[in-house]
Amino acid sequence: MPELPEAETIARSLRPLVEGRVITNVEYPGRRVLRGVMPELAGQRIVRVGRHGKRIVLELSRGAVVVSLGMTGALLAGAEPGPYTRAVFTLDAGVLLFDDVRQFGNLRWSERLETESGLGPDPLEMTAREFAERLRARRTRVKPLLLNQEFVRGVGNIYADEALHRAGIDPRVVAARLSRARAERLHAGLVEVLEEAIAHRGSSVSDYVDARGERGGFQALHRVYRREGQPCPRCGAAIRRIVMAQRGTHFCPQCQK
Repeated sequence: MPELPEAETIARSLRPLVEGRVITNVEYPGRRVLRGVMPELAGQRIVRVGRHGKRIVLELSRGAVVVSLGMTGALLAGAEPGPYTRAVFTLDAGVLLFDDVRQFGNLRWSERLETESGLGPDPLEMTAREFAERLRARRTRVKPLLLNQEFVRGVGNIYADEALHRAGIDPRVVAARLSRARAERLHAGLVEVLEEAIAHRGSSVSDYVDARGERGGFQALHRVYRREGQPCPRCGAAIRRIVMAQRGTHFCPQCQK
């Protein structure tokens, strides 16, 4: 599933292609893509393309279309519709498609972005102190907590594993038991890995591509994710895989305490 770096990459790649364009028509070949009622969008201008956690936000003249990518969703500018196209936005210049093979993604209307409730703060906008205080208040294991979008929005399996490795923290540690120094080290590791992943245009470990249909490159720099049995780049111990919160979790049993 695309995470914060992939969503940010898609938003950045879309901006020069669709910002300022006027929607002239919208078709939904797959009606199940809609969540709730979508108003008539013809005549609306795409003012800005933004990101909210893992979601892409098309800010319009009035309101916004919030795009949840799901497992295999892709926003593609200038592409030809195909068998997996679920929405077609015809613009005054060009076209924007939402393709989704497995149909776990969706489009939803939002009157105001302030109504996007239920999600925690963006990790790239939090201070180390705020992050440490939020950890201290939670008596749950740190890896599942990082995946909880109400705790912090945008982080998924890939970057939780990678951040914990950089911070030298075992994913099974209870969050509230982390010292302030270790909590701030985790914050630094999380910010570092997210920013590096954005710089490399995200991780293409499955279907993810940007708005031009191009794959990301950060998967080549993963230190633990999907590297079970391979040597840890820090100490050489074999990377281990366990299951936590029904998700595969990769870590170094030697480095991460």
